[in-house]
Amino acid sequence: MANVLIIDDDPLVCNMLVHRLSQMEHTAVSMHTLQEGLALAFSRNFDLILLDIGLPDGNGLDSVSELMNSPSLPEVIIMTGSNNEQNVERAIRSGAWEFFSKDNLLEQVNTHLRNAVRYREDKRGMSVRSAAEFPEITARSKEMRSCLEVLSEVAQSDINILITGETGTGKELIAGAVHKNSSRAQGPFIVVDCAALPENLVESMLLGHEKGSFTGADARRDGLIKQADGGTLFLDEIGELPLVTQRVFLRVLQER
Repeated sequence: MANVLIIDDDPLVCNMLVHRLSQMEHTAVSMHTLQEGLALAFSRNFDLILLDIGLPDGNGLDSVSELMNSPSLPEVIIMTGSNNEQNVERAIRSGAWEFFSKDNLLEQVNTHLRNAVRYREDKRGMSVRSAAEFPEITARSKEMRSCLEVLSEVAQSDINILITGETGTGKELIAGAVHKNSSRAQGPFIVVDCAALPENLVESMLLGHEKGSFTGADARRDGLIKQADGGTLFLDEIGELPLVTQRVFLRVLQER
C-alpha cells in the first residue's frame, strides 16, 4: 500500500483519483494548488505524487525537483491534459518517474502507479540492505542513497573503481566501506597517498624492487601493489602520480 499525494486544480479529477486509489488499497489525499501540495509534501510522508502541470499558482514542472527532495523522497508522476512534446522532455529531464496525458486517466493511473509502487518497494529494499552494509556512512540525501546502491553492487565484484569528489567528501571512507563488504574483507586495505610519494622512488614503492637494483637497495622488497594482493589497494590522488608511472600502472590494471 502506498501513500499518494494528488496535486491538481480540478476537484472532479481529484475525487475520481482518490476513489480509484482507495479501491487499489492505497491512501490518497489531494491538494488544488502547488503551494498547498508543497507544504503537505514537506509535512507528511508520501511514496508517490501525482502532479498536474497547469496549476493556478504555477507550472507543476517547476517544482518536480523540490517535491522529489521532500523528506520522504517520493516518486513524482506528471499528468496533464495536453500532451506537449516540450513538456514530456522537460518532465523526463527533471527526474519525474513518468509522464502521461489525462486521456483514459483511470487506466493510465492503474498501469503507471502499479509500476511506480513496485519500483519504490524494490528501491526501499535496496536502501535497507545498503544501510545495513554501510553503517559507517550517513546517507540522508537522495544522492547518497543512490551512491550506496551502487556501492552495494560494486562491492560484490572485482572491478577497478574510480572514486571522485572534492577534498573532504569521504573518498577513503567509501573505499574502506567497499573493502569491508567485499570478498577481500579479510585481506589488507592498503592506502597510498600518491601526492606524498618521492618521484624518484614511486615505481619502486608501488612495484617493489630486487636487491641491488639501485643505490641503497640492500634487500628485495615487495611493492605496495603486491602487499595489497588479496585485499584492496586505495590510491589517494592517483592523478598526482608522474605520467611515466601512470603508464606503468595502466599496464598493471589491464593485466591485473
